[in-house]
Amino acid sequence: MRAFAGRHPVWAGLIALFVLILLYLVFAIWPEWLIDAIGRKKIFLNALFNGITLGGLYFLVASGFTLIFGLMRNVNLAHGSLYLLGGYIGFFVADWTGYWLLAFPVAFIIVGLLGVLMQIFVFRRMEGQDLRQTLVTIGISIVIADLMLWGFGGDFYNISPPAWLSGPVETNLVTSQRVRNSGEVVTSYLKYPAVRIVIFLASVAIGVAMWLVLNRTRIGMLVRAGVDDRDMLSATGARIQLVFVGVFFFGAGLAGLAGVVGATFQSAAPGEDVRFLLASLVVVIVGGMGSIPGAALGALLIGLAEQFGSVYFPTYAVVLTFLIMVVVLAFRPQGLLGT
Repeated sequence: MRAFAGRHPVWAGLIALFVLILLYLVFAIWPEWLIDAIGRKKIFLNALFNGITLGGLYFLVASGFTLIFGLMRNVNLAHGSLYLLGGYIGFFVADWTGYWLLAFPVAFIIVGLLGVLMQIFVFRRMEGQDLRQTLVTIGISIVIADLMLWGFGGDFYNISPPAWLSGPVETNLVTSQRVRNSGEVVTSYLKYPAVRIVIFLASVAIGVAMWLVLNRTRIGMLVRAGVDDRDMLSATGARIQLVFVGVFFFGAGLAGLAGVVGATFQSAAPGEDVRFLLASLVVVIVGGMGSIPGAALGALLIGLAEQFGSVYFPTYAVVLTFLIMVVVLAFRPQGLLGT
């Protein structure tokens, strides 16, 4: 932080000012003039927390995508279909067994194995051929989407969380205060779904674990070295293809796990695969290819932009998301945290 402030004092000052304003908007009791300008504080806080938790979901999808696309340089445009397949699998596992938590490992393993098959039979035969990978994975995504439409229909599937996560949690954030005729001050506090909070915290834990594995372990060193110079790494005796298969398994499995999260947050339905593939592309471009912290920052920005745009600029919500990408590409083409 000190190094960044020393190199970019103006940006550091603007960021500090923005943080102070945000803290005031979150914790202060809004005066009437601010309510007239922005609207009710409850709406603002809901948009803020919805954007943060949606960013957690986008991060889960994009983190698997950044492993395969950003880190290993393999263009997998079937990633959105893997996400939607994980949502369907999670719904039926939770529905048949009655255990919501069981849906996560089952979807992770099944979708991860599908990713392994794609790596062995598709990407291993097309290493370094970006155009062929793009065209082939687009075809695979269309086939998978049609098979899912044939098998699951066009209905919306929503996974119900367990009873201990189904209710709201009352926070200490004041949304409004009013004075009754008797002179009593009535304070209202924000209530927020517990399941969103728990899943967001889980996404943070997964992100930290991924960063530690890639940057502080021997496996992460092998992955990064294999991407930069696989021939030299193979000459040392490392089983590089086995490492890449493991990365594909984990990246695809994260997409399946995110599908369960998405079906719990919202729903699993035809078209969600394209939406989350596009969101993953934007997140990786904004955050920086191959950067886990960059994916987290990009997902947070896109999630907040989408939610605040839908609340305050509903007509231009999609434009706001792509405007962020255009600005980043114009001034920092490698991404916010890319190198």
